[in-house]
Amino acid sequence: MDIAMLSMALSQSQVQHQASISVMKKAMGNAEQQGEAVRNLLNSNNGSQAPQPMHPHLGRTIDMKS
Repeated sequence: MDIAMLSMALSQSQVQHQASISVMKKAMGNAEQQGEAVRNLLNSNNGSQAPQPMHPHLGRTIDMKS
Protein backbone atom coordinates (compact mmCIF):
# COMPACT_ATOMS: atom_id res chain seq x y z
CA MET A 1 0.00 0.00 0.00
CA ASP A 2 1.23 3.44 -0.68
CA ILE A 3 0.96 6.54 1.48
CA ALA A 4 -2.06 7.94 -0.39
CA MET A 5 -4.16 4.82 0.19
CA LEU A 6 -3.20 4.72 3.87
CA SER A 7 -4.12 8.38 4.20
CA MET A 8 -7.54 7.78 2.59
CA ALA A 9 -8.19 4.76 4.79
CA LEU A 10 -7.29 6.72 7.92
CA SER A 11 -9.48 9.62 6.88
CA GLN A 12 -12.43 7.33 6.18
CA SER A 13 -11.92 5.64 9.54
CA GLN A 14 -11.97 9.00 11.31
CA VAL A 15 -15.18 10.03 9.53
CA GLN A 16 -16.86 6.77 10.51
CA HIS A 17 -15.75 7.25 14.11
CA GLN A 18 -17.09 10.82 14.19
CA ALA A 19 -20.40 9.68 12.69
CA SER A 20 -20.80 6.93 15.29
CA ILE A 21 -20.03 9.42 18.09
CA SER A 22 -22.67 11.79 16.70
CA VAL A 23 -25.28 9.03 16.58
CA MET A 24 -24.41 8.01 20.14
CA LYS A 25 -24.79 11.59 21.39
CA LYS A 26 -28.17 11.88 19.67
CA ALA A 27 -29.35 8.62 21.25
CA MET A 28 -28.18 9.76 24.68
CA GLY A 29 -30.00 13.06 24.27
CA ASN A 30 -33.20 11.25 23.32
CA ALA A 31 -32.88 8.92 26.31
CA GLU A 32 -32.38 11.88 28.64
CA GLN A 33 -35.47 13.61 27.24
CA GLN A 34 -37.56 10.48 27.65
CA GLY A 35 -36.29 10.00 31.19
CA GLU A 36 -37.14 13.58 32.06
CA ALA A 37 -40.64 13.13 30.59
CA VAL A 38 -41.19 9.99 32.68
CA ARG A 39 -39.88 11.74 35.79
CA ASN A 40 -42.26 14.67 35.21
CA LEU A 41 -45.16 12.29 34.64
CA LEU A 42 -44.43 10.43 37.86
CA ASN A 43 -44.06 13.66 39.82
CA SER A 44 -47.27 15.15 38.41
CA ASN A 45 -49.35 12.34 39.94
CA ASN A 46 -48.13 11.72 43.45
CA GLY A 47 -50.58 8.87 44.04
CA SER A 48 -53.09 10.89 46.05
CA GLN A 49 -55.75 10.35 43.42
CA ALA A 50 -56.88 6.77 42.94
CA PRO A 51 -58.09 5.91 39.46
CA GLN A 52 -61.86 5.86 39.16
CA PRO A 53 -63.41 2.55 38.10
CA MET A 54 -65.38 2.44 34.86
CA HIS A 55 -68.40 0.85 36.58
CA PRO A 56 -68.42 1.99 40.21
CA HIS A 57 -71.70 0.18 41.00
CA LEU A 58 -70.34 -3.27 40.12
CA GLY A 59 -68.97 -5.46 42.88
CA ARG A 60 -70.59 -3.69 45.83
CA THR A 61 -73.16 -6.36 46.60
CA ILE A 62 -73.24 -10.14 46.42
CA ASP A 63 -76.43 -12.14 45.90
CA MET A 64 -76.23 -15.36 47.89
CA LYS A 65 -78.85 -18.02 47.29
CA SER A 66 -78.85 -21.37 49.04
